[in-house]
Amino acid sequence: MSILKRYQVLFASLIIFGTTAGSALAEVKVVRVAGQFGIGYLPLQMIRNKGLIEKHARKLGLGDVKVEWSQFGGGSAMNDALLSGNLDFASGGVGPLLTIWDKTKGNLNVKGVAAINAMPLYLNTNNPDVKTLKDFTDKDRIALPAAKVSIQARTLQMAAEKAFGKGKHDVLDKWTVSMKHPDGVAALLAEKSEITAHLTAPPFQQQELANPKVRKVISSYDVLGGPSTFNTIWATTEFRKKNPKTYKAFVSALKEAMDLINADKNAATGVYIDETKSKLDREFVRKIIVDPENEFTMTPRNTMKYANFMFSVEALKNKPKSWKDYFFPEIHNLPGS
Repeated sequence: MSILKRYQVLFASLIIFGTTAGSALAEVKVVRVAGQFGIGYLPLQMIRNKGLIEKHARKLGLGDVKVEWSQFGGGSAMNDALLSGNLDFASGGVGPLLTIWDKTKGNLNVKGVAAINAMPLYLNTNNPDVKTLKDFTDKDRIALPAAKVSIQARTLQMAAEKAFGKGKHDVLDKWTVSMKHPDGVAALLAEKSEITAHLTAPPFQQQELANPKVRKVISSYDVLGGPSTFNTIWATTEFRKKNPKTYKAFVSALKEAMDLINADKNAATGVYIDETKSKLDREFVRKIIVDPENEFTMTPRNTMKYANFMFSVEALKNKPKSWKDYFFPEIHNLPGS
């Protein structure tokens, strides 16, 4: 090989090395992930407990990646943090995911990374006069995470449209009050509180139903016609594009978390209690985690029913053709909703 040829080969090698090294260096060294309250976020709690993002980042050659965890009380605040650049992976209900997908379509292009569960949401009440949605009056107040926009709020609107007729989806909105799940439980169980109903999630709804004065009015599974996704993870297209290995590490971590939960739900119960510092009885928590109604899965279920409803009431400007429009392709091979 001539000297010129050797230099050409060396120069090409340096370019390749530099490009590879540059792309690796370009990946973030700190990953910011946020969860919310409840057993629905067990997959994220498992990821944190076992250091799974760090584990898969190392496997992909990213070295020691730091993960910063935060907790929010609702999807709207989560979306604000993501859009302001203070968060990489947001989590919450299908409603907030669809809202931010719609608002960022054509610019930041936020999409779902995966579902993290399928769980029913219960509307519970302590008002003995309330047997159906039509029994609520001006004397009632319904607590939920974020009035009008949370997945609980959208579920209530869908239920109201079924009960009261087309165009009457917002008839109960005037009686809804935004509250974090723990605060809603405390208010519903209090002797003197304006809150007479709470549309919430596990384990909060089960805590309420342990009180003989509280009963379930509806379940989201009744409204959706079967099992449906409660919580999802989402991120911006820009983050996924600029940090492909980090994104892959997160998806791999989430899959491993699902496998760990489904392989040993007794151990998963311990993780939930440890990560949340829960004072709930261990057996109480375990029964919720093993309940067949509650599924830990990355597969989106029934999410298009939310999308179609939100478009019909003009909460979305863009109508997705399928769930794959608002989820990144890494999970497109999973059986969809």
